[in-house]
Amino acid sequence: MKLKLPTAQVFVPDGQPVAMALPRITHLGIGAHQDDLEFMSFHGILECFARDDQWFGGVTCTNGAGSSRTGAYEKFTDAQMMAVRRVEQNNAAVVGQYGAMIQLDHPSSTVKSPTDPALKNDLKEILAATRPEVVYTHNPADKHDTHIGVVIAALQAMRELPRDQRPKRVIGCEVWRNLDWLADAEKVVMDVSGRDNLAAALNGIFDSQIAGGKRYDLATLGRRAANATFFESHATDRANQVIFGLDLTPVVADETKDIVDFVGGFIDRFNVDVKKKLSQRLGKI
Repeated sequence: MKLKLPTAQVFVPDGQPVAMALPRITHLGIGAHQDDLEFMSFHGILECFARDDQWFGGVTCTNGAGSSRTGAYEKFTDAQMMAVRRVEQNNAAVVGQYGAMIQLDHPSSTVKSPTDPALKNDLKEILAATRPEVVYTHNPADKHDTHIGVVIAALQAMRELPRDQRPKRVIGCEVWRNLDWLADAEKVVMDVSGRDNLAAALNGIFDSQIAGGKRYDLATLGRRAANATFFESHATDRANQVIFGLDLTPVVADETKDIVDFVGGFIDRFNVDVKKKLSQRLGKI
């Protein structure tokens, strides 16, 4: 596996050789920043935790240089912050028992560039080496430009693989925009109940962000609790922690599908549903 930057790192928590660690990956998370995987891909982490027949692999695409910083980290340089965040991400891989953790170290400018193929090419190398069954990445309706850069690069990389080598399922996940607006029938509903201790441990590892002024640890568990409670209005909760996803498998399976039109279709159906409910109440239909 040949990655673009010499500073890219492959970390294997259980010490297996990289050549053995990568092919065992069954669930792959592709996130923009250190901590995105733990927030959005917890379902995949749980699917593989404490098992030897399924393994979660993580990919963090950016170098962490643009992180917010206050308090103990207020005077940290970009280089110092990058080093801290890399260690935090590897620590999360140990706690979550990942099969491998890959940090590509790209600057955000590369990830957001519509003409630079570096990230796409790196992800294509990783996907070919791991051949995962399931991929978790950002949802294409996210509001963070770097997250959009990652999901587009990931989709392009998967679409360039031979069809028989593409993941069987690809899920776009919640981080900087939730997915409760999706029609219920179109939601990928991922029940992650009963493992709040592990979730809290993973989220809490990223002290540089939490102490730096962003309580992602509380917000992430709060969103999952809200998803569980507000999912169904007329039924008793069947879960207490739920992550919503958007099924991206169709645009990976068929590279002729237009990504913009595909995602726009979900928004159009949401628009129609809202207007229909309002119109019914106003007696317009």
